[in-house]
Amino acid sequence: MHEHFDRTIERDQRIEPRDWMPEGYRKTMVRQIAQHAHSEIIGMQPEGDWITRAPSLRRKAILLAKVQDEAGHGLYLYSAAETLGSDRADLTELLIAGRQKYSSIFNYPTPSFADVGVIGWLVDGAAICNQVPLCRSSYGPYARGMIRICKEESFHQRQGYELLLTMMRGTAAQREMVQDATNRWWWPSLMMFGPPDAESPNTAQSMAWKIKRHTNDELRQRFVDMSVPQAEALGVTLPDPELRWNSARGQHDFGPIDWDEFRAVLSGNGPCNAERVARRRTAHEDGSWVREAAAAHAAKKVAA
Repeated sequence: MHEHFDRTIERDQRIEPRDWMPEGYRKTMVRQIAQHAHSEIIGMQPEGDWITRAPSLRRKAILLAKVQDEAGHGLYLYSAAETLGSDRADLTELLIAGRQKYSSIFNYPTPSFADVGVIGWLVDGAAICNQVPLCRSSYGPYARGMIRICKEESFHQRQGYELLLTMMRGTAAQREMVQDATNRWWWPSLMMFGPPDAESPNTAQSMAWKIKRHTNDELRQRFVDMSVPQAEALGVTLPDPELRWNSARGQHDFGPIDWDEFRAVLSGNGPCNAERVARRRTAHEDGSWVREAAAAHAAKKVAA
């Protein structure tokens, strides 16, 4: 059985739910998919705060559509985790108990409407860099789910960038808001790709199993190279005095990332960690009657 699994990976084919797989592979996939699902659900909060305060009906409709997409992404991913024998209710309990993680990026505040645009541009842009290769992940349900998720994330990035372009054509105060939001989100966006390769405990095995196709540092570099010309077109300055083109490498050099901040946020000590988890816990508890009613209705239909 192990030989068949290895051959499937070597041939760049997909592992499906009924296929035999090593327990380590199963655990790795559950960990990664659950973290991704949690990130989509928690990620509704920072921008969701602006739905009632959006400056126009058009912006409100765009934001509603985006937050709704994130909820759908979470459901796709929880469903993929269930094909590995996990239960989404159990995964949610682990999240609100602090025993499973979500992306550190969602533990930062959104004090201005420009944050909505910068999240679309930088955060969703980083997500696209990270997630497009996952469409070729070795686990079938995850890879297939990522195809639709990436298409929708592309829309999210475009709407974010369009919002920023509009603001940059506006007043001086609006341009200052965009620059301020860029200053605050740039470094956390680089942290989204995870720790440097030398300190990443899971990268080597995930690459060997073709769960991941690129290392953290490779994806981070790709994101920087993609973002620099976008920032120039937008008219904002990326907050890194060491950012410059390296003609010898054919890539941009950039300054050191504050990994102490990354580890602090990841361990629960970020600006909004407690708030994000508390709100998720409250929503889960408040929605218990809906889940109970749905289960009762399903049982009634089965009995009939």
